[in-house]
Amino acid sequence: MKFYAKVFPIVFASIAFSSWAGEKVDQTISADGVNRVSIDNMRGKVKIIGWDQENVSVSGELDDETQKFIFQQNGSRIRIKVKVPSRTRNYNNNKDGSNLIIKMPSDIRMEFESVSSDVEVQKLTVGVEVETVSGDVIAKQLKEHVELGSVSGNIKASDISGNIKLSTVSGNIDSNSLSGKVSLSTVSGNIDDNDSSGRLQLKVVSGDVSSKTRATEISSKNISGNTKLKMAGVDELYTSVVSGDFDGRLSLNKNGLVKASGVSGDITFKFQDNVQANFRLSASAGGDIDNDITSHRATKAKYGPSSKLDFQTGDGNGSVKASTVSGEIYVK
Repeated sequence: MKFYAKVFPIVFASIAFSSWAGEKVDQTISADGVNRVSIDNMRGKVKIIGWDQENVSVSGELDDETQKFIFQQNGSRIRIKVKVPSRTRNYNNNKDGSNLIIKMPSDIRMEFESVSSDVEVQKLTVGVEVETVSGDVIAKQLKEHVELGSVSGNIKASDISGNIKLSTVSGNIDSNSLSGKVSLSTVSGNIDDNDSSGRLQLKVVSGDVSSKTRATEISSKNISGNTKLKMAGVDELYTSVVSGDFDGRLSLNKNGLVKASGVSGDITFKFQDNVQANFRLSASAGGDIDNDITSHRATKAKYGPSSKLDFQTGDGNGSVKASTVSGEIYVK
């Protein structure tokens, strides 16, 4: 994630403050003509809150290693930066870092960059972008475009709507009440999603996924972790696993579509009673197919270890396609 900004001439009415290391700060400048606030804090804790006043305020205590504190308006942007020596970047010690509370108009975009600083963001309605390496991110009551990223830190997000992207490498993602176009991804962390809606995308390499969602369009990819999804009415579901297991419970809407693929992991679907769909299930290298919906049973290939099962329930308006190499497919 990178932040780009057009260069504007510095407005003469803008203000810049310089402060000594560890100094307390309590400053406010007008947000007239401002559409973006950019924040750069190396380490510590920062809380960013949207409010209905037309100014931006910074209060709290600066990093013990602070060389310069910048708080100024450049054209349509307000810049807030705690500058520390380059050697400070080599260690993570939030105890000596900044502890700041930043209040800004809720209808202005916010961008935040850090290495090890924890950040909490709330009550912003236009757009938020957060990038940190080892810091944790807490976000709530946000709207429109929200992009939160951390390498090893955890992300906790709630009550967010719009275009949402949460990503981490080794941290965990804990989300609640996200709505809109939602994307959650991690490499080795876990995802715990609750009460999401709209369109949901889940991507994991080796972590586990748990989701209770009302999303109607869902995409789930997991290589070696396990995935458990409890879904409501589904129009489209695409899922793939390699060595992990997939367990999905759903109500398939009329003309709904389910596509699933696996290698050695097991795939289990539990549908609502009286599900109406055309089922096409296959295993190519000794995998098993179990059907607990009807009396139809899989047939083995005349030559080789493959098997398949095709059957229909009701008028077959929906479609369920699942394939595995050596795992098990279970529908019930």
